[in-house]
Amino acid sequence: QVQLVESGGGLVQPGGSLRLSCAASGSIFRINTMGWYRQAPGKQRELVATIISGGDTNYADSVKGRFAISRDNAKNTVYLQMTSLKPEDTAVYYCNGDIVRVAGNVQYRYWGQGTRVTVSS
Repeated sequence: QVQLVESGGGLVQPGGSLRLSCAASGSIFRINTMGWYRQAPGKQRELVATIISGGDTNYADSVKGRFAISRDNAKNTVYLQMTSLKPEDTAVYYCNGDIVRVAGNVQYRYWGQGTRVTVSS
């Protein structure tokens, strides 16, 4: 069993900052790519940022220069530092991880349950 649990969402004013966390737990052998996606009301889920185990990152153009993804491999945790937040960043944010389980040799993508971020004055 593998679980990903997000935390850190909430209400913030435009221009403010939030830090999201996502901790993976369970029978984990290795976590490869981890990422953050978001889904705004009435829209499809979209990529926000990804980070591989070695630390290389990738960002959606809409968040470059404002968001930073990082991870702590010892804690099986990925973070998303969000700054200069805009109303259009309002969405449910989901983390995922490409995980190989203990005693397994197949990678599966696991998702968290989501955390809501609302940017409003």
